[in-house]
Amino acid sequence: MNLSFLDIKKAHSLISQHIVKTPILTNQFLNQKLGAEIYFKCENFQTTGSFKLRGAANKILKFKEQNGHFPQKIVAVSSGNHAQAVAYMANKFRIESLIYMEESVSSYKVNSAKNYGAEVALTKTKKETEIYAEQKVQEGYFYIHPSNDNDIICGQGTACLEAIEQIDGNIDAVFASCGGGGLIAGSYLACQNLAIKPKVFAAEPLSANDTAISLRAGKIYSFEETPKTIADGAKTLRPSLLTFPYLQKLDGVYEISEEEIIRWTQIISASLKIFVEPTSALALSACNQFLQTTKQGKNPKILIILSGGNMSRETVAKIWEKDYLTDFFA
Repeated sequence: MNLSFLDIKKAHSLISQHIVKTPILTNQFLNQKLGAEIYFKCENFQTTGSFKLRGAANKILKFKEQNGHFPQKIVAVSSGNHAQAVAYMANKFRIESLIYMEESVSSYKVNSAKNYGAEVALTKTKKETEIYAEQKVQEGYFYIHPSNDNDIICGQGTACLEAIEQIDGNIDAVFASCGGGGLIAGSYLACQNLAIKPKVFAAEPLSANDTAISLRAGKIYSFEETPKTIADGAKTLRPSLLTFPYLQKLDGVYEISEEEIIRWTQIISASLKIFVEPTSALALSACNQFLQTTKQGKNPKILIILSGGNMSRETVAKIWEKDYLTDFFA
């Protein structure tokens, strides 16, 4: 199925009563420092703390729309934010939910999913989460994949759609983080109805660069083991089969070092006075590289999608071990 802007629009109509219309923030100092008019779509203010609620809501509500009832029980795999989103939506509609998560994931995100009412089962590897979830489908569970699903892609794309409507004007470029690719694929689709289409860029950790490797190879590449990165929302084994054709249409993908991820997490937090997780910082770090290396007109208008704000105490401590703010604000 080839998705279009209209699919994003339909998803937004379906889920709008079940999500938060998150705010757009901008910051004069950052704009002057980077030489651009930057708008931040703050999905860290979403009900479950990330954009993932949009996809989960669309998937579950689309099932209801097509079948006349909700699924009886749901299974999902997640590194954290998808788990919370599925758990929240399942709990809202009184659906049993089971989430498989790798045992190395943030304990904060595990507990959050449990607090939203899900049963959480931990596995040794990310591959095992997928195997066990697929087995549960044979037992009658409805499987909600975090990215390899057209309804998920469309739900995630509503964040960009909303932002475009809120900014109300031409945008030169859009940046968003990329794990399995649902958010950036959906963002690409959300831009296709604009008279002047912006450039759309993905951003991922250099140490978890499965998308960049895949795009260079022209086919999907998969890591054997879960990559190590502080941006846990983007430590996927591979881009998804359904998102990959859209990833191939992007204007590029930026690979961000761990130091830069931490640096820009600090900068966003200090500048906007908000709480964001490291995965969110991928987009602004990529934007900075774009602005430094690409000739632009005066003050290009840029949309940054901040993917979420869910962090464990350990991650917060790691982010603030070293000071990057003094030099930046000097």
